[in-house]
Amino acid sequence: MKPRPPFIPHVPFDIVLAEPAFPTVKPPEGKDDLSFPDALVKRNTDLTPSTAEQTSLSELVTKIQTVLDGLIVSPKDFEACKIEEVRQVGAYKKGTMVTGNNVADMVIVLKTLPTIQGVSLLGKKVWEMMKQKNPRDMLTMSPNDKGFDLSSPEASAQMVITTIIPNLRKLESGVHMDAKILSSAHSMIRQSRWFEENAQNSTIKMLIRLLLDLKRRFPGFEPLNPWMLDLLAHYCILNTPNREPLTLGQAYKRFLQILSAGFFLPGSAGIVDPCESGAVRVHTAMNLEEQDQACLTAQTLLRVLSHGGYKHLLGLEGNASIATEMSVWDGVVVSPHEKAYTKPEKKDEDGDTEMEVVKS
Repeated sequence: MKPRPPFIPHVPFDIVLAEPAFPTVKPPEGKDDLSFPDALVKRNTDLTPSTAEQTSLSELVTKIQTVLDGLIVSPKDFEACKIEEVRQVGAYKKGTMVTGNNVADMVIVLKTLPTIQGVSLLGKKVWEMMKQKNPRDMLTMSPNDKGFDLSSPEASAQMVITTIIPNLRKLESGVHMDAKILSSAHSMIRQSRWFEENAQNSTIKMLIRLLLDLKRRFPGFEPLNPWMLDLLAHYCILNTPNREPLTLGQAYKRFLQILSAGFFLPGSAGIVDPCESGAVRVHTAMNLEEQDQACLTAQTLLRVLSHGGYKHLLGLEGNASIATEMSVWDGVVVSPHEKAYTKPEKKDEDGDTEMEVVKS
């Protein structure tokens, strides 16, 4: 057998990185073209949680943090588990929350092995201590496979449980929590730390919020998880030839351009996850159907944007049908792209198998 050729990922076309080879032939944008950037800023403002939402969530997180810090310093008679540390993670910590989703994520790292019973008792203990300090608060606690949730009428906090790294090798099925959930919690901590060190640019946070809204309204972007969107926003704004960050409008369009060019398709260099070892490309978490769907959705929406349909992209007008149905913009017809990948069918009675189809 011939040796398998080495896998060499390619870098899809990116007009921003290739700009020196494509000099501008038209003058800079005039006043009439400022409506799109203004609309982006307005949409970001609409998506940002209100002061009341942020205050209620911040108060809940502070109360929980105080109780957990007390259990770390002085556990007293609580022996079900011992806490190493508590970390705030996710959109709340990053400052990229979207209004209507008033949930904060916190990771509790245990010194002891995370037994299912111990985690349940921890949730009950935290709830009891919070009720003792604030009897009037309408607080509820609900356990789940990741840990437990603490909720008030105005806000909610998701408590994700994990344990120190050496304990991950000592887990027993049926006794302790699932190893994948415990490892995922450590990934959340690493991602939050990376974001704090590398993505504090306010434009990045604005773009993330807009991309989360885009994902929420267009099903083709549903497979893009929040971590992928964090890295894409960071890439679109800061990865430029002269190291000068792009504006919000330029970066929003670049997001659609690079996905359209195959940035998250098989064989692409994409983005290597900075928080995982082994040069893992983040888009490989999606299957081939999902990668294809994200690409063709971006291609359709980029054409709509290029012909002035930005209000439909931002949700100011129309609906998500522009990604799946034909639309007309100043006499220009934009038809949705067809799938390039077809999932192989199961074997028939004769043992034949339909081959998968992947178009370049």
